Amino acid sequence: MMKVYKDTDANPQHLKGKKVAVIGYGSQGHAHAQNLRDSGIEVAVGLHRGGTSWPKAEAAGFRVMETADAARWGDIVMVLVPDEVAGTLYANEIAPGLSPGKYLAFGHGFNIHFKRIVPDPEINVFMVAPKGPGHLVRSEFQKGRGVPCLLAVHQDPSGDTKQVGLAYAQAIGGTRAGVLETTFKDETETDLFGEQAVLCGGLTELIRAGYETLVEAGYPEEMAYFECVHEVKLIVDLIYEGGIANMRYSISNTAEYGDMTRGPRVITNESRQAMKKILADIQSGAFAKEWITEYECGMPHFNELRKAAAKHPIEEVGARLRALMPWLATNKLVDKSKN
Repeated sequence: MMKVYKDTDANPQHLKGKKVAVIGYGSQGHAHAQNLRDSGIEVAVGLHRGGTSWPKAEAAGFRVMETADAARWGDIVMVLVPDEVAGTLYANEIAPGLSPGKYLAFGHGFNIHFKRIVPDPEINVFMVAPKGPGHLVRSEFQKGRGVPCLLAVHQDPSGDTKQVGLAYAQAIGGTRAGVLETTFKDETETDLFGEQAVLCGGLTELIRAGYETLVEAGYPEEMAYFECVHEVKLIVDLIYEGGIANMRYSISNTAEYGDMTRGPRVITNESRQAMKKILADIQSGAFAKEWITEYECGMPHFNELRKAAAKHPIEEVGARLRALMPWLATNKLVDKSKN
């Protein structure tokens, strides 16, 4: 059973007088920075001047600095940039600004676990990883709620890194929901596996396979989209609210019977063996090496995959059908002009 910390377990005094430099202003970066500021913490955002995020952070009222300057300025340096760029950014711009006793923090364990970043032993290192996208971290905080977070400590020369990490999690709203204590290893490997096998890779391929099966059988694209894409949210919301049992309670008996008798025909032993191979590649570091190599080569394969995915008919049909549902455009979690 994982240890769970709540608001009463965190002491905001551990952040008192500490300046936080948030490196990056993407999905997580904008949420952490804004939530920290609303919690009374002095925050600056570290970015590359001339990048698209700089004016967004300035428009939100933040003090924006070059990354190297922000790393020197902050007592806590939270790294919230893409995994593939963090290693080089750390070596060239962040590490020179880290003096003994400072706190280096991460929203994901990738670079520490796979040793792309190896901090000096005199630097405190912790992770606060919200279990939700940054846009949800921000919107839930504004509602007086929070998104559960994972907390891990990698190095603790000052002896208070866990307490500082808990206070940080509290300041972004995590302890309102619950903060679970883990390790960089477990967070990284389970996160990558979930993304690849279920949440992103598994789900999107299942959706597209279902859509293609119906269209190839002669059914209208619009019907295929509604059944295999649009209604996914209805099912996921029921699972999100109360687990698989809650979803099965809410659907028809026909749907529940079809779920339990036909689902195992789709997710077979072969699928489970493929999942085990995916996990093995993550655990061995093979996936991390493959991804970083792809990035360092200019991402040719990745870009081709993106182009092919964008051309899939499901995207055009979806855009057309979503235009019939204007309520989907209200209260959007993602606003590309701001975050």
